[in-house]
Amino acid sequence: MTYTVASRPVPEGETWTQAALTELADVPAVHRAGLALAEGGGRRLLFTASDRDLERDAQWCEIDANEDVPLVHAVRTGEAVLGSLENLAARYEAFINRQLPRTKALAFVPVVAAGHVLGAYVLFFETPQRFDQPQVTELAALGARLGLQLRHIQRATMHVSRSLAAEPVPAGARAADLAVAADLREVGIARHFALITLAAWGVDDVMAGDAILCLSELVTNALLHTEAGCDLRLVLDQGVLTTSVRDGGSTVVVDPGSVAGDPLAVHGRGLQVVDASSTRWGSELDAGGMTVWFVLEPENPHAA
Repeated sequence: MTYTVASRPVPEGETWTQAALTELADVPAVHRAGLALAEGGGRRLLFTASDRDLERDAQWCEIDANEDVPLVHAVRTGEAVLGSLENLAARYEAFINRQLPRTKALAFVPVVAAGHVLGAYVLFFETPQRFDQPQVTELAALGARLGLQLRHIQRATMHVSRSLAAEPVPAGARAADLAVAADLREVGIARHFALITLAAWGVDDVMAGDAILCLSELVTNALLHTEAGCDLRLVLDQGVLTTSVRDGGSTVVVDPGSVAGDPLAVHGRGLQVVDASSTRWGSELDAGGMTVWFVLEPENPHAA
């Protein structure tokens, strides 16, 4: 796995980060804890750990969201990965071989809020664990509690720049941006823009159709919730298509902790369509608005 030093994913949330790592490290028999948050439309994870120098700020590094490691699996699927090193080695041999002899068991648990996965945490246990139902339930509840706290931080945080067009594009990737005016008739323009762009990029009809269906729902949601329009970004990176929709400030005030689903569920079937048609999806919420993204991958990634 290649690590790259990265900026902080929650610039004003260092207190939350350090408190979360402290709470995770205090779980019985844990000698190390880690925390990963999805960034860049789900194309990467930013990771930090309790054994790094936290005297000032948490030190984050970047992990490719396509890495075949249990932490990525937990974020992409929303499923916890639990077990002894021996049990996990059958699926993640290279990763397990890098672990310290002190580690006897591992837990990779999603950090969830508002109906989807924001990231995951990892616990390195120095003693064998049973991972029975009470323990699994407790670990999941911890992930939900951390997710709710993070959502409140995101909601109260105003980032310096949240323009999708200003976000960096991976080397060798293609990107296209569209500013969508605050008019529902603009949904058709967004669909046409995507159709022309994806055709020019050589994206196959099935993936393009799924992308246009999903982005139509998300653009419609954004326009219904704001009077300031939204931004649309398409990124094609090694055959993987990431689509992001950033609204200009929701006019619907929703407390993420008070609803079972995502605020976008206000508009009927939108998220159901995205969830059913995409490989994975997520959102980033702050005081300036919400960015919702989804990823589509080819059926055979190695063929892309």
